[in-house]
Amino acid sequence: MANSVIITCAITGSLHTPSMSPHLPITPEQIASESIAAAEAGAAILHLHARDPRDGRPTASPEVFREFLPRIKAGCDAIINITTGGAVGMSIDERLAAAEAASPEMTSLNMGTLNFGLFPVASRIKNFRYDWERAYLEGTRRGFFRNTFEDIEAIITRLGKGHGARFEFECYDVGHLNTLAWVLDQKLYDPPLFIQFCLGILGGIGAEIDHLLHMVRTAQRLFGADIEWSVLAAGRHQIPMATHNILLGGNARVGLEDSLYLERGRLATSNAEQVKKIARILAELGYAVATPSEARERLRLKGTSQTTF
Repeated sequence: MANSVIITCAITGSLHTPSMSPHLPITPEQIASESIAAAEAGAAILHLHARDPRDGRPTASPEVFREFLPRIKAGCDAIINITTGGAVGMSIDERLAAAEAASPEMTSLNMGTLNFGLFPVASRIKNFRYDWERAYLEGTRRGFFRNTFEDIEAIITRLGKGHGARFEFECYDVGHLNTLAWVLDQKLYDPPLFIQFCLGILGGIGAEIDHLLHMVRTAQRLFGADIEWSVLAAGRHQIPMATHNILLGGNARVGLEDSLYLERGRLATSNAEQVKKIARILAELGYAVATPSEARERLRLKGTSQTTF
């Protein structure tokens, strides 16, 4: 309990489609207001994707990002973390375009190629709001999420060395930790590390306590005990796995990118609702919520004055 807990909130992502929830932020105005509210509720880090405001499909357009990034920066002090994952099917240049334009304090960095199955959800949706949604979800049956060694090195070179960005290392399986160890062995990146264990995605490691503990202990063997880690657990696993991870000494990630629900059978009406819930659990367990300033110091970020938005 020496450290306060860093809460990350993933605002909209590229996994869920508009037909799954009326509360999913789509427009720049919605993304900005949801982000500011999540920060006010206790989120120190905001993990951000963009969507086409016309129909909610994922977009990597720097122009769309520019419509909400300055608003968020002006409205709160939270750390802005821009995705480099984008969406399945985007090229590496598309995925990096917004981050290279914005030069943020932090970006995500996915540590391996994997099957990323969203297709089972399509059969559960009776009526789609937009024509693109069914094909997008079904396309993940034959597609994959590319993150080769060349891609990883390119992201570190272009954003880390090129812009001074630090990374949220997203690990969807144990092998991804070995890839991260290789990155450090090659002197491509210097600690401190901020590792995000991504659990419960079809194609990656399952959202089970045994798996989480194995990931944590493997990371500690590879990198030492002095690391920062968090957990992203998909769907109904979000709050339970975040709570378990906090008890193991880690941090927490919530947000509508990862789960559309607040509790069983009840959709979350906002990202802030989920942040407030995990912050309340933290308080009841005797933990403090980390401020953005505390998170910046622990993760050695460059500060908002060094961004370009």
